[in-house]
Amino acid sequence: MMRTIEAGIVILIILIAFVAVSYLIVLPSPREVSPHNLRALALTILKNLDSNGFLSEVAFSESADSWNELQIALSASLPPNIAYNLTVYEIVGGYYIPKKSISNVIGKVSFTESVSYIVSSPAVTYRTVAQKISENGKNLTLYILNCEDANGWWITGYTAQTLALDLYNLLSPYFETTILVNSTSQLLSLLDGNKITSIPTEEVMDAVIINTFGEAVPIPSEYCQGGSREDEGYDPEHGEDPEHGKGSYALYCYNLGKNVSRYNWKWVSIVGYPFYYVTNTIALSNSQNNYGIYGVERVGPAGLNAFLRGLNNDTYDAWWLDGNGKWKYGDDWIARDITKEYQVLVHFTPEAYFRSNYYGIYPSPYQSASRALPGPGAEENDITSQYNLSVEAEVFEPVDGYYAAATFRHNGGKGALVAIGLTRTPDIRVAALALLMYYRPEIYKKTFTAPGKSRLVVLQLAELGGM
Repeated sequence: MMRTIEAGIVILIILIAFVAVSYLIVLPSPREVSPHNLRALALTILKNLDSNGFLSEVAFSESADSWNELQIALSASLPPNIAYNLTVYEIVGGYYIPKKSISNVIGKVSFTESVSYIVSSPAVTYRTVAQKISENGKNLTLYILNCEDANGWWITGYTAQTLALDLYNLLSPYFETTILVNSTSQLLSLLDGNKITSIPTEEVMDAVIINTFGEAVPIPSEYCQGGSREDEGYDPEHGEDPEHGKGSYALYCYNLGKNVSRYNWKWVSIVGYPFYYVTNTIALSNSQNNYGIYGVERVGPAGLNAFLRGLNNDTYDAWWLDGNGKWKYGDDWIARDITKEYQVLVHFTPEAYFRSNYYGIYPSPYQSASRALPGPGAEENDITSQYNLSVEAEVFEPVDGYYAAATFRHNGGKGALVAIGLTRTPDIRVAALALLMYYRPEIYKKTFTAPGKSRLVVLQLAELGGM
């Protein structure tokens, strides 16, 4: 009985203490328990208002309707117990001159937080400045083949001339001088090491040449059959041959390779099997490529092989000894149809993904490739070991040592071939990306073209009332 009475007394004492404490304690207001972070709130509101340019537009506007819309937006963005004052200042010579203010309070309020935000006039434009591609301490010239007396092949849906103009617009910002080679006569002059314009900054040495004619390459009439420049193709030991001996257009491709080495050119083939045809619509007007395209003459795989021999400064022979001491034609097909043989698409390298975003050039990162060239790791015909080349700036990951788009640079420091062995139809953005990946020019930051067109927006906040 006594224990029950003692327990009851203890419970009574606890209840009396709880009631006394509850009566005497002073609880904080909800605002003190969970206060607003007014600075973060103000900055978030300004950024949201300017995310689509609305705040910038109003800050430079004289329209009362625009300012009313801004006031409505501020009121909708803030809790009802938050007072605000927004003031726009014009920046003149380092001074801030008030232009316009809006507020949701009348009278004096002690604002506890303030955030500043710079906006630019909608009339302001931006520009990017590309670094000019240079080598050996000088800016390079870009030549784009645009010959009016030539036909393209494997450029289905396009003409070489339209591709040339597109490449001009895409790549000219990166070069000090960009020149369209408008005829095979101009190409002949260029092959002889001569400038073809009166532009003071034109430089033949170290230039980049883009062939927009796909698997065909323009040929001056002087190099066509019967021209004196083709006579040296005669092989006295093995006699004449319509495709491999005297008069072979593979000799022209060999001479192109020699010139690429002599002048340290970077020769860009935009699609397909390089140098598979030669084209001249006047000198070869009666010839066609077996598909009804006149002005085009087939060279076959011998064209690329001869070009590589010229690039490596090997001697030209219609026949030549291979590494096993056997005589062979120059017409071995060395490319591989990766997509058909492996049932796969080639895909961007990590570097290609990065450079695609950096330069704002966005071809598909997955492509079909039927003319990939053999490099290190290929089962046979590795052109890097055979012709003293190195593979650089791979756009796509190699498949069993075959490269669908890469730069094959001669290790002697003279000349390179940028080969885009993708399936037609051509995407010139791949060729442009390959070239930019090789040279890696910088893109300078965006700059204002209308300096002084900025205003300062100051948003002040205060919290009113509360329990």
